[in-house]
Amino acid sequence: MRNVVAAAVAAAFAIPAFAQAPASPPPAWHQGKPPAQSESTLHPFAPHMTGRSAKDLPLDTLKVPAGFKVEVYAEGIPEARSLALGDKGTVFVSNRIAKNVYAIVSSGGKREVKQILKGLNSPNGLTFSKGTLYVAERDKITAYEGIEGKLDNPGEGKVVAENLDPDKQPGHFWKYLAMGPDGKLYFNHGSPQNITMPTYIQAAILRVDPKTGVVENFAQGVRNSVGFDWNPKTKHLWFTEHGRDWLGDDSPSDELNVATRAGQHFGFPYCHQGDTLDPEYGKQRSCKEFTPPALKLGGHVAPLGMKFYNGKMFPAEYQGNILIARHGSWNRTVKQGYDVMRVVVDGDKVVKQEPFVTGFLQNDRADPPMWGRPVDLLVMKDGSVLFSDDYNGIVYRVSYSRK
Repeated sequence: MRNVVAAAVAAAFAIPAFAQAPASPPPAWHQGKPPAQSESTLHPFAPHMTGRSAKDLPLDTLKVPAGFKVEVYAEGIPEARSLALGDKGTVFVSNRIAKNVYAIVSSGGKREVKQILKGLNSPNGLTFSKGTLYVAERDKITAYEGIEGKLDNPGEGKVVAENLDPDKQPGHFWKYLAMGPDGKLYFNHGSPQNITMPTYIQAAILRVDPKTGVVENFAQGVRNSVGFDWNPKTKHLWFTEHGRDWLGDDSPSDELNVATRAGQHFGFPYCHQGDTLDPEYGKQRSCKEFTPPALKLGGHVAPLGMKFYNGKMFPAEYQGNILIARHGSWNRTVKQGYDVMRVVVDGDKVVKQEPFVTGFLQNDRADPPMWGRPVDLLVMKDGSVLFSDDYNGIVYRVSYSRK
């Protein structure tokens, strides 16, 4: 089993310690590296695939605003990634490198983690709607109807859409998944390399009607988005986006974008962060051709899940705010991110951003620099917020109490 896990991690991250044959092409994250940085030792960070116990972690270093509290909600969920909430309170958790989906269930005041699906192909994306759990694998989306009533035997499920990765290239193939206000399932398909000319289905946010299986492009020029949600007032889609690597420590910035309609192009691979032309693909182009970001989030902070807060527990000023899980940088000499940010918006405009949960970053020049990495967020029925940490296989809960 350990050999299988090690092989999966090596394939996903291609970290230099896992040597490849000289004739093999460089890993997807290595592509686009300029000759001047050929000796750089920067590399992605692999998660602890078997997870780590919460008692072994410095939880007391986590900081939240006054009145808030952060605690462990559940542990023992290898590489915990996307989160979804069932009608009966079940919290579903996916993973990206491994092949399973988990459920956190509460009984008698205690929480239990169950493995409910196994043997899937990178089941990163999850969303729940009207009694059905939808799971986005690398190449398909499957619906599991009535799953909360049969967690011990969910069955095979019904395929909603397939052939979603026709080229089967490495890179950003994992899907994020969310049900839109129009009743369609929205998902991403990232760029297959760090910087390359995408095909019709790549570097895009797509949507599929679960009733017909018809897939259509919604937004293009999106290098890789692993988190999106709809503004409850405007119904516009907001999404995070990772900028390309190997253009320096601070360039380009990762982005928070808003799509006000279908068909917008957000610049990749021609223009980055709304104002920086790519040295290769940006020749003879203009950034004015494309939709600029609503907010620059910082260079290589790796923004993942984001949610509009619509609960009642937090103070009134948090209503309609965006919470963003920043996974943290690797393609940067001095690391940053590894936190949850609060973004205040007014319609389609950003008013301000500020830290919400910090403390995972220990030493910004170390390798690795952190002890945890936020991934996705989930607003619970009681108004508290959960967020996942794939580095340790843990889900945390943030609550608020008026004193």
